[in-house]
Amino acid sequence: MTEKLSSAARDAMLGPLFETGWILQDERDAIAKEFVFKSFIQAFGFMTQAAIWAEKWNHHPEWSNVYNKVNVVLTTHDVDGLSALDVKLARKLDSLVG
Repeated sequence: MTEKLSSAARDAMLGPLFETGWILQDERDAIAKEFVFKSFIQAFGFMTQAAIWAEKWNHHPEWSNVYNKVNVVLTTHDVDGLSALDVKLARKLDSLVG
């Protein structure tokens, strides 16, 4: 069963994500990031790769795409906040562009 991140886990796990551009959303317990690519095709390719991992891990992002930009929000609805799954998926998304 997935659990909401504890205060200690949040500090340890979210810090490195903030260094790569992830931010906490003000209105809820979620993290967000805008990924910018050179073209629509690259943005869509990123989303396709991300979708494969999201489906494999059964943890799906909230996202939108406009031309070369992909805005991603991660939160775990089952626990009404951030979990280790969000951190895992955020790291994977970063690795897909790195």
